[in-house]
Amino acid sequence: MLESILNTIKKMLGISIQDTNFDVDIIVAINSAFMALNQIGIGGETVFEIVDQTKEWNDFLAGDMAKYSSVKSFIYLKTKLLFDPPTVGYHLTSIENQITELSWRLSVQVPIPPEV
Repeated sequence: MLESILNTIKKMLGISIQDTNFDVDIIVAINSAFMALNQIGIGGETVFEIVDQTKEWNDFLAGDMAKYSSVKSFIYLKTKLLFDPPTVGYHLTSIENQITELSWRLSVQVPIPPEV
């Protein structure tokens, strides 16, 4: 999947790809989401980061496209909460519940290392 991570999340947030006014804020939120994914075992040994629109989903997933939709949803929801949090309490609760469920579902897909 040759698709820019930043551009995908901007589209999901309803921001034009040509509008770069909020890129720094969105990139910071995306990188925070990557840190959260790393802590539950998704991604490589180090925390994946983006600095602009050049990083693509395959750069992070390294061909493991089975997790693509869940990872994309997780990063979008985490970014939404940091960048543009909802003002209605039940909407906030709904997003938080979705993040919790995606975190759990992604964490159970992490292979258990063999015992040494």
